[in-house]
Amino acid sequence: MLKILLKTALLCGLLLSHIFSQVTINAIKVPGNTSDIGPTSKAWLSARYQNILLYPQITIELDEINKQNMGVTKVKVKAIYDGKNISILLKWRDNSKSPEEKIDPISYADGYAIQLPIQFDDAKKLPYIGMGSKGRTVIVMYNKVTLPRCEQVGNSEFVEYVDESSQQIFGFFLENRHEKPQSSELQRIYIGQGYRNFREVQDKNIDVKMHMLYKKGFWRGTISMPLKSKYLNIDKGEFPISFAIWYGDKKNRGASKIISPWIGVNLEGKDSKNKLVRELSEEAKGDVRNGERLAKENCAACHIYANQKNAPKFMAPNLSNIGGYSTKEYLKESIINPNAILVPGYEKDENRIFSWYDIDEKGDRVSAMPSYDWLDEKSIEDLVAFFMSQK
Repeated sequence: MLKILLKTALLCGLLLSHIFSQVTINAIKVPGNTSDIGPTSKAWLSARYQNILLYPQITIELDEINKQNMGVTKVKVKAIYDGKNISILLKWRDNSKSPEEKIDPISYADGYAIQLPIQFDDAKKLPYIGMGSKGRTVIVMYNKVTLPRCEQVGNSEFVEYVDESSQQIFGFFLENRHEKPQSSELQRIYIGQGYRNFREVQDKNIDVKMHMLYKKGFWRGTISMPLKSKYLNIDKGEFPISFAIWYGDKKNRGASKIISPWIGVNLEGKDSKNKLVRELSEEAKGDVRNGERLAKENCAACHIYANQKNAPKFMAPNLSNIGGYSTKEYLKESIINPNAILVPGYEKDENRIFSWYDIDEKGDRVSAMPSYDWLDEKSIEDLVAFFMSQK
């Protein structure tokens, strides 16, 4: 009996440790300069890996390649900082290396991204994961592996043309003996405030360094950046961060995207009250079983989730993993005010059976979902608790 109790206590301890590591990353203070360190730097020996769970983001119905690769994935993360700069290392398993063949921001390749909110003083008003939301700006830093390209050297002439049928840009050197390989990574920085308000930052003065390395079935990706910059100030003891990983698939022209929820980062040695961490790790207070009943009565006719598959495909966002990357506050807001955040989806079209948006008299897009603000507070809390369990 004692052995059973000890094993149970050990298991509970491991589970609690795992849960805590899911919501907190400890950035270790190190000497030296961390403004640009790659995956092989010895500076990483100062920190330990922490396990973070990433979930498939499947608001739109999955294509075949996503269905095959769908699943929760564990990513290992380290963080170190020198007082002025912070560096983060991600490590994840991938059985094959899938580079991008042409420069295209929407083509599929192995890659990773981190997302940071501009404002995060109120943990209850964090932006929507993935693209930000109206009035809640995010910065997204993205890196993906590409095939080595060439740049013009000496007197060689680079010629490019556009294929009319595919609209793809092709290029070649007339004197290829002068070719010189360029970097085999494509790095981009975006700023966003939600659907249709997401753009690339062209500021060349942003001091962000990203590196990728594939070795023995694992990718390792790093990002180094200042704690204070023109766009961000994360030098506050703690801040939220979200990670995304892409598994490219060149053969099938698909990709699996997995994404984390907002995770608190603690800067070791900085004054921090851990308020943000507590907010992000706090469980929903509602009754999950009653929430499941309410969801079946009010949501299952339009949304697919868990064992509810009766809704027509493409009618509304798929909520199967919504609890894996959403906050309690986002779900509550979506139930009471569906227009607050519009996620990418299907437009109103005469050839389409379903649309996720309508156009109001001002020409603005509004959600086709009705508000459920008529529900009492307890019912809303129960619905939130149920959908937070969907991961």
